[in-house]
Amino acid sequence: QVQLVESGGGLVQPGGSLRLSCVVSGDTVEYNAFGWFRQAPGKEREGLLCISSGEYVTNYGDSARGRFTISRDVATNTVYLQMNDLKPEDTAVYYCGTDLVIGCYGKGVEYASRGQGTQVTVDY
Repeated sequence: QVQLVESGGGLVQPGGSLRLSCVVSGDTVEYNAFGWFRQAPGKEREGLLCISSGEYVTNYGDSARGRFTISRDVATNTVYLQMNDLKPEDTAVYYCGTDLVIGCYGKGVEYASRGQGTQVTVDY
């Protein structure tokens, strides 16, 4: 059974950067798709980015465009989310997820497996 463990969240000032990590076990990042999504208090889940087995990146909306980057490291079986120029509206719990059937299709929030999430707070 696949397990996903996110880390790297924290408190950052507006304009700052964070790199989130998602360590994968029970699956291989090289052969399956993995994505990042987030959920802010009182709001619906929002898909961000997904990277396919062929390293094709799907962007699900304007929130991540130009500021966030997804990547993977096959050697450590880890998926990363690099976030730059962070804004207060980026405050949320960030999750990584995977789904063997859906892959990167859909809205980027309907993953069969996801981690416990990591809190990102953007504030002074």
